[in-house]
Amino acid sequence: MSTIKEQAAISRLLSFLQEWDNAGKSLRVHILTRFIESNEGKTGPELELEFSQGASLFLIRLTTWLRIIYMTGLDLEKILRSIGIFLSAVSSNRYLIEFLEIGGVLTLLEILGLEKIKEEDKKQSIKLLQIIANTGRKYKELICESYGVRAIAEFLAKSKSEETQEEVQVLLDTLVHGNPKYQNQVYKGLIALLPCGSPKAQQLALQTLRTAQSIVGATHPSIVEHVLKILTTVHLEVQYEAIELIKDLIHYDVRLPLLQGLVALLIPSAKDTSKLQAKIFTDSSLLQVTNQLPVFLQQAAAAKTIGILARSDFSLAEDLLRLRVVHCLLSAMGNTDHSNSQRLASLTLEYFVQMFSVVEEHVRKSMGEELYQLFISNAELLYTKMDSVQADILAANKVNVSRELILTESQDSISFYLRIGGSNQVEEDTQLEKPKSESQE
Repeated sequence: MSTIKEQAAISRLLSFLQEWDNAGKSLRVHILTRFIESNEGKTGPELELEFSQGASLFLIRLTTWLRIIYMTGLDLEKILRSIGIFLSAVSSNRYLIEFLEIGGVLTLLEILGLEKIKEEDKKQSIKLLQIIANTGRKYKELICESYGVRAIAEFLAKSKSEETQEEVQVLLDTLVHGNPKYQNQVYKGLIALLPCGSPKAQQLALQTLRTAQSIVGATHPSIVEHVLKILTTVHLEVQYEAIELIKDLIHYDVRLPLLQGLVALLIPSAKDTSKLQAKIFTDSSLLQVTNQLPVFLQQAAAAKTIGILARSDFSLAEDLLRLRVVHCLLSAMGNTDHSNSQRLASLTLEYFVQMFSVVEEHVRKSMGEELYQLFISNAELLYTKMDSVQADILAANKVNVSRELILTESQDSISFYLRIGGSNQVEEDTQLEKPKSESQE
């Protein structure tokens, strides 16, 4: 038999639920405000005590109302925060299951794609998805199975709030950890984000890709193209993250195509430069904005990245020499349309000249003594001291250090095998002499 106290508690619960059921929009918002103020941070048992073991009855009403009104574009922040109190409560796994059973994940993902809904409401939706994902592997899988990666990535690309975008990054990072079944899906979703028009989204995607790459291991075939393409950015924070990712990727199976791609960017294609010349011919105002042209920004970034890679690993510097990087750096130094390309290419070439005598010899010969002396005295400011003739000479250079390196390596190999062969012959002669000596004795 129920005690009078229990009956009173049940009566209060029924009265509260009846008030909710009969309330209009404004009164429900007021009820939610009171609920949030009174219950934020409570555990599952505390919520049950508050609702006389009937908290699930209120959660069902909240979720049902959310599913009814979310497509109308009405203010969802308070209802999402109220649901979050249930989902984030300690010892509240039952609430999470109840929310998921009536399609909670799909509703949260659909909210992200609706233009009518406010950014702040979408941010609350992301926070609920974070709570779900952090609960365990099967819940991460449920989000991914509901086409969640695509919905979340698209929202990251379209969001106008950096704070919200950072919350999305946290969610994507959670989904790539401890989720072997769908970690590749998250990895591919991050790569697909790289061409988007939001610099902040690009920056966050690049950061998360570094983590995802270490987890996934094998590289995706398109990652080289996308990362090199992003070097056209005018945003230094994005360029920094791209270079950091390249530094990681260089240790995977895309090392050679990545180096080849970087070296190729030092000499923009004739197709790209001819388009620029045609536009300048018809619109002279473009002469004022050549510093912002993607092909030249990419050239400068490639020169910078090559310098960073070469200084970090001597074997990378050797590989780059075999790809004719010296020829390409000299050519970039002759690009009078973009001073930053000239400056960065010159600084990178300076390192190769200091480290390889064969490079020094070829560069001195190609530049001529006068320009070479200016180069070694101050490589960074060389572009300010070059005249147009010297720039043209650099742009049209025919330096091929790689040919000499190949010949040197071949000679070293022959010399090595000759030494080994000679040593073996001495051993054979010694073995032949031993029996002879023994017979004489």
